[in-house]
Amino acid sequence: MQKEQVIIVGAGPSGLAMAACLNHHSIPYIILEREDCIASLWKKYAYDRLHLHLDKQFCVLPHMPFPDSYPRFVSRQQFVSYLDDYVSRFKISPLYRRTVESAEFDGETGKWIVKARNLGSGEVEELEGRFLVVASGETSNPFTPVIEGLNTFPGDVLHSTRFRNGKAFQNQKVLVVGSGNSGMEIAFDLANHGAQTSLVVRSPVHILSRDMIYLGLILVKYIRVNLVDSLMVMLSKLVYGDLSKYGINRPKEGPFFMKAVYGKYPITDIGTCKKIKSQEIRVLPSICSIRGNEVVFENGTTHPFDTIVFCTGFKRSTNVWLKGDDYLLNDDGISKLSFPNHWKGKNGLYCVGLSRRGLYGAASDALNIADDIDSLQ
Repeated sequence: MQKEQVIIVGAGPSGLAMAACLNHHSIPYIILEREDCIASLWKKYAYDRLHLHLDKQFCVLPHMPFPDSYPRFVSRQQFVSYLDDYVSRFKISPLYRRTVESAEFDGETGKWIVKARNLGSGEVEELEGRFLVVASGETSNPFTPVIEGLNTFPGDVLHSTRFRNGKAFQNQKVLVVGSGNSGMEIAFDLANHGAQTSLVVRSPVHILSRDMIYLGLILVKYIRVNLVDSLMVMLSKLVYGDLSKYGINRPKEGPFFMKAVYGKYPITDIGTCKKIKSQEIRVLPSICSIRGNEVVFENGTTHPFDTIVFCTGFKRSTNVWLKGDDYLLNDDGISKLSFPNHWKGKNGLYCVGLSRRGLYGAASDALNIADDIDSLQ
């Protein structure tokens, strides 16, 4: 059995931030990663045009700034380079291709026992640690909804994690399902590459520009959220007008209120709205069913498609392997606890980056957890 003071599960940005903060306190740790590289979502499963949606000052990890040469909105390639440099600087060496099968607190020894399968050898390895940090990420397992007749669709069906760019889809009829930031950007990319693009928008969404979001993030530190939200909605109306005629409605609750309470991010517009208004992107309501290449929508219309791209988010599997925790994480692997005490569980259990607060939240969690563990040494 391998013994270490802290066991970290996950080597994405959250896990790397946690490792760097422990390193800063000279606290020994081990980090387990199921993929064969750090930050696999960014390295292997992200579309080419992806940029961080927030200004870089809100996305930096602890103890290492972005290079001065980086633009305000960091590209996927730049962020991957930054993470590689981060790993080198803090000498982070994950154990790759380790899938955690169980993690359970032993009340007699006061230690966490973690069993992880080595995907290379097939063997189950056992580790022991006083502290366990869940850093497996909010975007761990791609989710595709169950839709009647999807198995009859003859064309390509892919999750956003398999989409790279729109080049291969020129002149195809492509349906993008999901109107979060990924769905909006992928629809924009497809339209730019000559695809006949349709976008399913099922729920009301707030659409803001990058500068609006930046302004809101600054203002929310000093004035009430409802005042910031009123300003954001007013600016959005001035810039984008009434989008309901195109099939997009605004929620009744404000964008920053929804972010704080539900973890639901506003859409960062990078040009998609313009293409919707010019009808280069068609907005459609929820899907009822699929019959061959024909997709039936809740408004009664039917349209044929060659490809469907699901931008429908992720689920988490923490509840499968984390045993005995009924305090910190819910069944979907997100912290049950309210900010700012959402990162600390019982018996030395912690979570980092699981409160729907993005990279900024993960960095803050890692700093808090490292300080807390240091105080318990």
